[in-house]
Amino acid sequence: MRRALVHHGSATDVGRVRAVNEDAHLAEPPIFVVADGMGGHDGGDIASDIVIQEFARLARTGEEQRSFDAETGAAAMSAALDAAQQRITAYAAEQRARGSQDYTSGTTTAAALLVDGPGEPQWLLLNLGDSRIYRFAEGTLSQVSVDHSLVQEMVDAGRLTREQAERHPDRNVITRALGGLIPAVPDFFALTLVPGSRLLLCSDGVSGMISDAGIAEILGQRTDARDTAQRLVAAAVAAGGRDNATAVVIDVVGLTDEFPYDAARERASLEQKLGVLP
Repeated sequence: MRRALVHHGSATDVGRVRAVNEDAHLAEPPIFVVADGMGGHDGGDIASDIVIQEFARLARTGEEQRSFDAETGAAAMSAALDAAQQRITAYAAEQRARGSQDYTSGTTTAAALLVDGPGEPQWLLLNLGDSRIYRFAEGTLSQVSVDHSLVQEMVDAGRLTREQAERHPDRNVITRALGGLIPAVPDFFALTLVPGSRLLLCSDGVSGMISDAGIAEILGQRTDARDTAQRLVAAAVAAGGRDNATAVVIDVVGLTDEFPYDAARERASLEQKLGVLP
């Protein structure tokens, strides 16, 4: 089984309007996540942080090589969402019991997991809400995720064009999120892992401030993934920064054998065989 070689970078900023950054993110191969919290201080920031804590359980620990296929990966991601939902709703109930009757808390989730596919690794993608997942390959930007939002439903019904949706006063009203009384159902996508391609996970503080053409231009500059994530967030803030802005960029550098050649290890093994090492 071959494995993916990826480079990644991330950045976040509170923006120019919000007092608290309710976004949270995770970039720990094989799992990458962006969560955009809702509910204000002690609401949205706690909800998004809970999501990150639960998905972090899917990351590699130390030298352990965590691996998933599509089935086990989907089960693990669903379990992380379920656990986060339970924790968020329990925390909200606790706050209301303590007297905060108007307490609300919720969060979007966009996640990408590297999984073993039939012969080649793949991306297993998940989204809930309007945090987005884009792929940039061969100079073309494609939005992979579909927003769970009121305006997206209106676009799907033919009542709005995408351009009208971007300016609609209800563009920030989402229809699915973690934290509601009824657990929301995420969308899953499987994506072929193409060497040379880039994956972007971002909160709507990025996609809502920069056009797709602007995002494509920044991704197309082929700077280091860390610099690219920082440039996307800086551009969102420069465009007005009306919301928290978070971006995670993952570059697929190439594919390698599961146990790639390790020159240092092979040299040590040879020296041991020759009696140089004990």
